[in-house]
Amino acid sequence: MNASTLLYALLGGVLPALLWLWFWLKEDRLHPEPRGALVLTFIGGMLAAGTAYFAERSIMKMGFAFSTTLVLWATIEEVFKFGFAWWLALRKRFCDEPIDAMIYMLTAALGFAALENTLFLIAPLANGDITKSLLTGNLRFIGATLLHIAASSIIGAFAAFFFYKSKKIKDAAIFAGLLVAVALHAAFNLIINTEKDNALMIAFAVAWATIIVVLAVFEKVKRLPR
Repeated sequence: MNASTLLYALLGGVLPALLWLWFWLKEDRLHPEPRGALVLTFIGGMLAAGTAYFAERSIMKMGFAFSTTLVLWATIEEVFKFGFAWWLALRKRFCDEPIDAMIYMLTAALGFAALENTLFLIAPLANGDITKSLLTGNLRFIGATLLHIAASSIIGAFAAFFFYKSKKIKDAAIFAGLLVAVALHAAFNLIINTEKDNALMIAFAVAWATIIVVLAVFEKVKRLPR
């Protein structure tokens, strides 16, 4: 792998993620978050992806059934995304209104997707397979990336609706959101890895349907008192 291959893979992974981030940040244009905090959270999401990559490789060596491995991978990714988002943003003072929880969670998710997509693009680019590179990038732009946004936004939504509750109640809500996010991610993994001809279409439909729900939730959260 040469430097140009890595550069093109990074561009193919990061630029689409930044495009999605620009779209979602418009949901919080009245009270925008500090750019430094957003950049740090995005980078944290990328670090989460790198950490998850090595954790998932370890899981592969443990000899679990493939379906169990897929569920464990989903759990690892959602826990790591949330962990980095919490450490870098959710526990900070600038996360001071309900919608902020959703904004920072999806920012971390897009950072995660950016590095993950980069890794998927390296092999076809290194082999000079431009067609496969474009196909991989496009499929992940409308599929896997949306899954990460949807799953992480679910956690953010649970945090948002219980934003002003006691720490105990808020923590319980976030844990419930994490379980739902893992369930969604695991379902996507299991569906897309079945041998059915329409598995890819079903998985993408699930991701897009969840995104529509997330958009509706954003509108509800924006109406919550500051």
